[in-house]
Amino acid sequence: MFSGSWKESSMNIIELEIPDQNIDVEALQVAFGSLYGDDVLIKASRVVAILAAACMLQLDGLIKQCRKTMKETITVKTVCGYYTSVETYGLDSVKKKCLEWLLNNLMTHQNVKLFKELSINVMKQLIGSSNLFVMQVEMDVYTALKKWMFLQLVPSWNGSLKQLLTETDVWFSKQRKDFEGMTFLETEQGKPFVSVFRHLRLQYIISDLASARIIEQDAIVPSEWLSSVYKQQWFAMLRAEQDSEVGPQEIDKEELEGNSMRCGRKLAKDGEYCWRWTGFNFGFDLLVTYTNRCIIFKRNTLNQPCSGSVSLQPQRSVAFRIRLGSFDSRGKLLRSRTTGYRILILKKDQEQVVMNFDSRLLTFPLYICCNFLYISPEKRIENNHHPENPEN
Repeated sequence: MFSGSWKESSMNIIELEIPDQNIDVEALQVAFGSLYGDDVLIKASRVVAILAAACMLQLDGLIKQCRKTMKETITVKTVCGYYTSVETYGLDSVKKKCLEWLLNNLMTHQNVKLFKELSINVMKQLIGSSNLFVMQVEMDVYTALKKWMFLQLVPSWNGSLKQLLTETDVWFSKQRKDFEGMTFLETEQGKPFVSVFRHLRLQYIISDLASARIIEQDAIVPSEWLSSVYKQQWFAMLRAEQDSEVGPQEIDKEELEGNSMRCGRKLAKDGEYCWRWTGFNFGFDLLVTYTNRCIIFKRNTLNQPCSGSVSLQPQRSVAFRIRLGSFDSRGKLLRSRTTGYRILILKKDQEQVVMNFDSRLLTFPLYICCNFLYISPEKRIENNHHPENPEN
């Protein structure tokens, strides 16, 4: 180009047109400089631009360095930018790391900035996952979604996380006046968010009276969605009461991944804790205890009063998975443990240790996330036989 019979050979300044807007002069300087030295200092604030330049120039070594830097610097400030860029440049391992970070932090460390930046596509993946680290119960997932949707619709809002829910409820309350009998997800404004809300596990929201009232009053979720879930849960309750339903007998991973109850708890410091998650669970009143570096499940039936109907079946089973996690200040998972999916069979008032761990591996605050399936999925019987005499 400089010495041949090209027009550039006689030009003092040559302007290059770079089609990728992520690439700037500084990124090109780093990319070209990497050809002459092995050590390149890549800051988190510059890694996307340098990755773009490295991909354009097909510099595999520099791409590898960018990949390493991104994995080590995923934070609330970088995760969404990283996720978008690695989708463009095909770094699947970084994309996976970003999703893992989001699954661990979306509910445990809620953040206004993060809610604003999360796209519909990413949020859909998070809400649909059984690996979402849920704190408290499914109702809290719905509440987080409501706040996220408000910030997507009103991105100019500036305030603290404590103010966010109140402002969200006020805004949707004003919108309801113009719904004309429709729920928000049925309006033009709400339709883009339907695919995300479809992944809510509504059966674990309507099982609690206070939560059911809120979701009805909010008028965000279409009433048809709720009606079908009420019917489904009513039949499940009848099976538990009248059909000798004793709970799951084997691990159905697909059912657990797609339909298990997601709940969690934060233990601020070491000590003794005992709790239950709210909601009707088909007569299985499960008490959870953390003490002496172990977690104990107890099927509560006779000894203590409880708020709902209790099954007196001699034995009941539950499918479950426990995950423990502790995080550093950037949301990076420091330590984690899991039981994997298991079946537990308990007699009346029986308790059992379900997880033991070494105190040296514990860091507080400790986050506990559980998946439960209290009732086995109903078997669908296909009957194509039509009797000759319908009256019989």
